Amino acid sequence: MVAKTPEGISLENLCKRASVYIDPDCDLYLELQYIQSSKIAKCSCFNVQLLTSKGKKPNLKTFQDVNALIQQGKKRDTKLVLRENAWPTNSPIRSQLWPALCAQHHVGKTMLDGFYWDMVNQVFGTTELPEKPIMLPPFVDSTHCLPYHLTRKGRAVADRVVSVLGYACPDITYSPTLYPITSILLHFMSEEECYHCMASLVAPKEKVFITQTKLLYEVTWKTVMQIAKKHAKSALSYLSTICNGQKPESLFMDWCWWILGGLPFPHLVRVMDCFFHEGIKVFYRVSLAILILFHKHASISSSDWDADAIKNDIDNALPKFCKHIPVSPTKLLRTAFSIRALSSTYISRVFLKTEMLLKSKSVLSGTKQMVRSRSSDNLPTSQSQINVQMMSHTLTIRELFTLWSWLPVRITMYQPVLLYTTEEHGCSLTTFYVRVEQHEPTLLMIKTCNNEVFGAYCSSRWYERNLKDDRGQRQAYFGTGETFLFSLYPERAKYPWVGIEGDTSLGHASELFMAADSKMITIGGGEGQAIWMDENIRFGKTDRCQTFNNPPLCASGDFEIRVLEVYGFVGA
Repeated sequence: MVAKTPEGISLENLCKRASVYIDPDCDLYLELQYIQSSKIAKCSCFNVQLLTSKGKKPNLKTFQDVNALIQQGKKRDTKLVLRENAWPTNSPIRSQLWPALCAQHHVGKTMLDGFYWDMVNQVFGTTELPEKPIMLPPFVDSTHCLPYHLTRKGRAVADRVVSVLGYACPDITYSPTLYPITSILLHFMSEEECYHCMASLVAPKEKVFITQTKLLYEVTWKTVMQIAKKHAKSALSYLSTICNGQKPESLFMDWCWWILGGLPFPHLVRVMDCFFHEGIKVFYRVSLAILILFHKHASISSSDWDADAIKNDIDNALPKFCKHIPVSPTKLLRTAFSIRALSSTYISRVFLKTEMLLKSKSVLSGTKQMVRSRSSDNLPTSQSQINVQMMSHTLTIRELFTLWSWLPVRITMYQPVLLYTTEEHGCSLTTFYVRVEQHEPTLLMIKTCNNEVFGAYCSSRWYERNLKDDRGQRQAYFGTGETFLFSLYPERAKYPWVGIEGDTSLGHASELFMAADSKMITIGGGEGQAIWMDENIRFGKTDRCQTFNNPPLCASGDFEIRVLEVYGFVGA
């Protein structure tokens, strides 16, 4: 006899369909075939009613019930069922329900079986998971690659799905929520089904699920803020009073991370049940519900959320509240969907008005005048990409995005300009100084004859090599702690100053940032030099140094320079 779940799905079949990528310490689904787990998890993230729990079970709809409504096009009935049926987090219904919900939004021809794996072969040359980390598309925000308890293999699969999606959809330029939603889907379905779901969610033009440009990402948080002024007025007024002069809009920049990065997993899964059918308006409602509930609990004296408790940490108050939200998933959704007069038409009107306003400001004032969200501060503008790509023979577009994410935020506001390249200006340290020394900051990029790519962000002018101290002597080293080293190929890594955390016990050897004379250039010192180049800009060496605690930036330690490029920033 074949064992089956209450939904009528065979356990063997479910093992093949359901995620095989979840950390066993957080897994309350089943004993899945690739997870070596023999006991119930201790993790509290899935601390919800199990399918096998005793007592009265709620009368929940089956997949067949919901699918019949989907097939009949009864969108309102489907919406109500999804809102009202609190399926447990470990319910197998989602392995069928979520793909069915996403598929209804697909635009164009149905994807053929094997289409995804053909794409994987095109992108990676094999269907085997690579051992090295996968280079993610530039639209991904590396600070929000939320894995939700996926194993290392699960994260690699999420990376691959997102990379293939980026290959298939080159018009996606900025989409920080795409990766976390991919991770959530992988808890309940196979890699191929996950890709099909994501492809369906990025396809619709009429209904927004996932924003795909920087502009629309800005529009969403401003839309939430505008809606909150009308539908969460008391909560917004309360936030304004405790912000100590800080504008509440800075809190709204992270609105979607209250949900995707803050809510406990059982709450998030129930939100996604509705999201996959109704779209981003579910996130709008849930964010307002979070504000309303936060205000309600903050109004209770001596609570963890009253004004005295959070006044010194207002930026983290809402994320912390979400993480420890004192209501059930059902209560959260009821609060969200009980907000009156918040129609889809009204939301669309606010969204379009906000979008038009931002576009007009961009045209009239230039993109520098737009308020930038914290999560997109380090994104290069399209013009920056064009400028660097046209000038550089060293950087690929992906390497550019990686490097840009490491720059100080204020510098990303400026356009880069190529000051010096050995390919055009020759291999002379004298020429280097003539073209570079008055610029601050500068970005040095070295490509070796072995194709390694590394360099340094130099915070001070190279002219400072000529400055003298009070005794009339030139200072050997100069620069500031904003200087950092980086490696882009074959490894990607940033090596900031060791004193960036404010350790006052560091010695002189940890503050040797930049040095130069007529014979050489050095970046990083103390028991070795991180980057050293000779006067002909032909040979160099790299060692570990105390200032940045970096490994040698190329395998051999010694290198021959194929290309040196130095960039400045217009207006910096």
